[in-house]
Amino acid sequence: MRVFLTGATGFIGTVIVQDLIKAGHQVLGLVRSDKNAAALAAAGAEVHRGDLDDLESLKRGAAACDGVIHTAFNHDFSKFIENCQADKRVIEAFGEVLAGSDRPLVITSGTGMGTKVQGQLASEDHFDRNHPIPRAASEVAAEDLVARGVRVTVVRLPQVHNTEKQGLVTPLIGLSREKGVSAYVGEGLNRWPAIHVLDAAPVYRLALEKGTAGARYNAVAEEGVTARAIAEAIGRGLKIPVVSISPKEAPAHFGWLGMFAGLDMPASSALTQQRLGWHPTQKVGMIEDLDNMRWSEV
Repeated sequence: MRVFLTGATGFIGTVIVQDLIKAGHQVLGLVRSDKNAAALAAAGAEVHRGDLDDLESLKRGAAACDGVIHTAFNHDFSKFIENCQADKRVIEAFGEVLAGSDRPLVITSGTGMGTKVQGQLASEDHFDRNHPIPRAASEVAAEDLVARGVRVTVVRLPQVHNTEKQGLVTPLIGLSREKGVSAYVGEGLNRWPAIHVLDAAPVYRLALEKGTAGARYNAVAEEGVTARAIAEAIGRGLKIPVVSISPKEAPAHFGWLGMFAGLDMPASSALTQQRLGWHPTQKVGMIEDLDNMRWSEV
């Protein structure tokens, strides 16, 4: 299969490229810069120049391929709502090209979308179109495309990690360095799910190859890592105090991260493993990756 991949030179995308090629697929990757184009070509993929704001370039890439995996997203959280709406427009553009065919479209969302009640395991089979987290816009767009006959599936990501990046934990590290303390809210018992980046990539490929239209897949290895454990790992790494702050103090301390800092959002991948025949294979958890970071280079 020839696959159009957005975010092809990103943290997750670079691993997806290798996983797809290893499985015998061809990759056409979206890039903006000459540097990324060279890196993508060196990885064995074809280069498609464009960006997320150029919907026509995205349509051309999709039209030239047998399927699409969309991982690119603007992670400027100061404009989170705006960026989620932009992602919705990108998904809709892909739908225009793929409607009326059996060519698959795999998009990206977060495991939090599957949370019915805070503290319960997020499930692949739950989705609320009125979910308060703005990223719901991406899944709304996907759901609308399914109604139009597009074979679209959703990969929901937790905190994706290795020893260089860890999802929302990465900006949390920067904040902790700036504040001089590593903080958690209350008792720090709220949980964030996690997965190693090498385990996340195959979920996208399997969703592309055999995903069911409208299905949602949780790429989760650890159902929940406590905020306190994360804060303590950051404290060890940066050699700074670890402190508890109250929910009232959280918005001022965490800034935009405050919307996530106190959330208890564990997630299960039991249905994903059953339906895709996928199982996490990496033995390294998020805390171990944090403990093995080169903190002087962070």
